[in-house]
Amino acid sequence: MNVLLLLALILFILMALVGGKKGIKSFIALFLNFLVLIVTVLIMNDPNTNPVLLTLVACVFIGAISLFYINDINNKTTLAFIATIFTTLLLLLFIFFITEKSMIYGFSEEESDGLTIFSVYIGIDFVKIAASGIIMGTIGAIVDTAISITSPMREIHQHNPGITRKDLFMSGIRIGRDILNTSSNTLFFAFFGGYLGLLIWFKDLEYSFGEIVNSKVLNGELISILTAGMGVAIVIPIASAITAHHLVGIKDKKK
Repeated sequence: MNVLLLLALILFILMALVGGKKGIKSFIALFLNFLVLIVTVLIMNDPNTNPVLLTLVACVFIGAISLFYINDINNKTTLAFIATIFTTLLLLLFIFFITEKSMIYGFSEEESDGLTIFSVYIGIDFVKIAASGIIMGTIGAIVDTAISITSPMREIHQHNPGITRKDLFMSGIRIGRDILNTSSNTLFFAFFGGYLGLLIWFKDLEYSFGEIVNSKVLNGELISILTAGMGVAIVIPIASAITAHHLVGIKDKKK
């Protein structure tokens, strides 16, 4: 049996045993999101397509699959979805600006050796491609944080329906503070684990510390991680405010 199929089967069994029906739906959602990414990349090959707008559309589908397909359509998933889209739009201008000013777009020196036989004049704006990559890298962390805020806030409101909007909002902020630390560490160690080979290569090539810090390939990934961390930090107050306003607003209308 192919190793990938074996690992996928083991993951499916574990998710089914631990998560039950929701675990199975989460496993299916992984492949649905993967298909969205593949379709996005294929369409992005068309020079007439705007990669940033296409990526935003893909993020909408990814957010909808991750939230509505797995957890059904309810107030906590709807609020998390709204917070995710709003946060992504806020980050968009900053991502585009920092991508252009930092010049992390295009191929790095380490990647250029293997591309010398190919033409890089493919009619695609590499600034938009780099910005799209960063946006796609942030959406998962933002969705995860958003639902981690709205879900416990809804539970708090259900068990304490008399809570004020301000107290409910502050509860969301306190929950978010705990999530922020673990999410930041997750992003950092995911980068370090994924690029451990690159760091060892830098050492074998006897790169100085300055050369490592200023390398395009390293800076591109660090900017992506830092931007994802910013997205996680921004979505916490946004999700808390939207959820507190909605839940307490429902209570006020019923009076």
